[in-house]
Amino acid sequence: MNSRKPAYKLVIVESPAKARTISKFLGRTYKVEASNGHVRDLPKSQLGVDVENGFEPKYITIRGRGEVLERIRKEAKGAKSVILATDPDREGEAISWHLATVLGIDPDSACRVEFNEITEKTVKSAIKTPRTINMELVNAQQARRLLDRLVGYKISPLLWVKIKKGLSAGRVQSVATRMVVDREQEIEAFVPEEYWHVNAALTACGQTLDARLYALDGKRIALGSEREAREACERIAKGGFAIASVKRGERHKHPAPPFTTSNLQQEASRKLGFTTSKTMQIAQQLYEGVDIEGRGTLGLISYIRTDSVRLSDEAVSAAREAIAQRYGEDYVPEKPVVYKGRKSAQDAHEAIRPTNLELRPEDIKASLTRDQFNLYRLVYLRFVACQMADAVYETQQIELTSPSGVTLRASGEHMKFAGFTAVYEESSDEAQEDEVHAALLDVTEGAEAQVVRTEPTQHFTQAPPRYTEASLVRALEEKGIGRPSTYAPTISTILARGYVMREKKQLFPTELGVMITDMMKEYFSDIVDIAFTAGMEDQLDEVEAGELDWHKVLSDFYGPFEKTLENAEQKIEKVEIRDEVSDVVCDKCGAMMVYKLGRFGRFLACPNFPECRNTKAIQVEIDAPCPKCGAKLLEKTSRKGRKFYGCERYPECDFVSWEMPVREKCPKCGSYMVLKRGKKENYYLCANESCRTKVEAPQQGEEE
Repeated sequence: MNSRKPAYKLVIVESPAKARTISKFLGRTYKVEASNGHVRDLPKSQLGVDVENGFEPKYITIRGRGEVLERIRKEAKGAKSVILATDPDREGEAISWHLATVLGIDPDSACRVEFNEITEKTVKSAIKTPRTINMELVNAQQARRLLDRLVGYKISPLLWVKIKKGLSAGRVQSVATRMVVDREQEIEAFVPEEYWHVNAALTACGQTLDARLYALDGKRIALGSEREAREACERIAKGGFAIASVKRGERHKHPAPPFTTSNLQQEASRKLGFTTSKTMQIAQQLYEGVDIEGRGTLGLISYIRTDSVRLSDEAVSAAREAIAQRYGEDYVPEKPVVYKGRKSAQDAHEAIRPTNLELRPEDIKASLTRDQFNLYRLVYLRFVACQMADAVYETQQIELTSPSGVTLRASGEHMKFAGFTAVYEESSDEAQEDEVHAALLDVTEGAEAQVVRTEPTQHFTQAPPRYTEASLVRALEEKGIGRPSTYAPTISTILARGYVMREKKQLFPTELGVMITDMMKEYFSDIVDIAFTAGMEDQLDEVEAGELDWHKVLSDFYGPFEKTLENAEQKIEKVEIRDEVSDVVCDKCGAMMVYKLGRFGRFLACPNFPECRNTKAIQVEIDAPCPKCGAKLLEKTSRKGRKFYGCERYPECDFVSWEMPVREKCPKCGSYMVLKRGKKENYYLCANESCRTKVEAPQQGEEE
């Protein structure tokens, strides 16, 4: 009796969502299973690296993955063949290698497929062209994992003994923390310098002209005091100005390149207020597949971990065609726009882009969550805009001179052609310097100009701004620290560990973060050295390219590191960190409660732990009564870390608001109002949905 031949091929991916999407493309002759990420890793209970024998790793099955592996083994036994279709990066390659190892698959066999986007055409094409497992990619991932393990498991116990239990050090997280600490120290040491601008309003050729002092006696002028500014005003007031020159020109503004991982995180922070981890979570959902009404489950964007701005010819061609149809031929540049990536970019994958331009964000909005829609729209518009023509501005620069040796300048600008700005414009972290910038004027050279008024304004140089998540990601990328897949987990880690805190989007180092950074600088200078860490990233890239042996990378690192570690163990003195005492009395034992740092931020705990285990949330009162009962309103934090406002009498009073109520009542309907924070100014908004009256809020120090 002949045994039945296997009826299907088994495809293994990482996530159940990705498995559901792919299974719909491949049909009944394939089964798709999910490994739920890595199935093997180094043990948590020990170092797991044999430093005496070539740094060989000890891998074990991750707790909780046993049942998953058993199911995959069972399906693999009944399959014609096994195809490993994990993500197209180092991490994905390593997952495929681990799966091949536990399933007894020869890594040199054609068992591995990869795709940059999860669409039917791309997936079916990839399945037909399997390759061997790329061991250079695997070794680069292994080297990173082992380096991080050696640093973390060797330094962290030292921190537990010398400073505080539960602390950790990491090869990349320690550098990121140092950058936040260094920036704070720059801000504290910064001495502002005074400077002045002098603006003047003039009339010429029947028109009003706003100009700024440019030069005195033929030399560019920098005014450093009010006296100098007043003297300049007096010279301007003497008048006698004439228009010396009128220069007209044209300025082209180029579109921003398509998204890489880092600038997607930056732009989502600026435009949507997303944290880096939230951006990657939502992007992963869009990449793996969303159920679109009438179309089934579709992957909406290409692979999300990339440092490349490269685009496929097919994607560019589709964009140019769509632009011509929607906006007209004038908006399509003569040649496709090609962007140049960073020198350090691995360029392994395309930039992040929509997989199908026919799926407009507004057309599929009903099938997406609000966050999915907002992020998809961001990716979609950025991609379309990157292949559009430049925005063109007509510019004008007017120079005025007087017999007293004063030169004033005025500039004007007018949009001649919208180009890509009709679709999308990139945001910026930097505050823009104020300029005298007006509309174009019809004036002629030689025409006289009369001074109407002068206005001196005082300014001070500004300290460098604190990092936000967006600007820290940009700085990490610019300095070569980490790679696309590491930015979000690095920032999440330093926040979770309590080394850095986030307030109004800005990142501040905590006392603990400063203390650990100072210690790391003194005893582990290489680990927190930016150039050294960037150099390690370059070495990992060389391993990936097959130009450097991963064992040598570890050996060259570990010898000096081991000596540094021995020195630190002998010289670091134990530091006692005392908890900050609050003014809240423990209602169980009467002790004064202390501030502690937990997973969801600071909280109050009894100092008599473990005898007394009482804890309390920190209650922050706001200056407004409860609109429902008149009691106090408290600022609270949800389980996901989002601030909200609720009544102190909860659950008797169930008032709750995501927006902060204020004392002021709506001048139209009498309802309570809430504080809204805008980019340029704050305002009060009526909470009554049928009213929504806006009132200007008084200035309150630093705005978000």
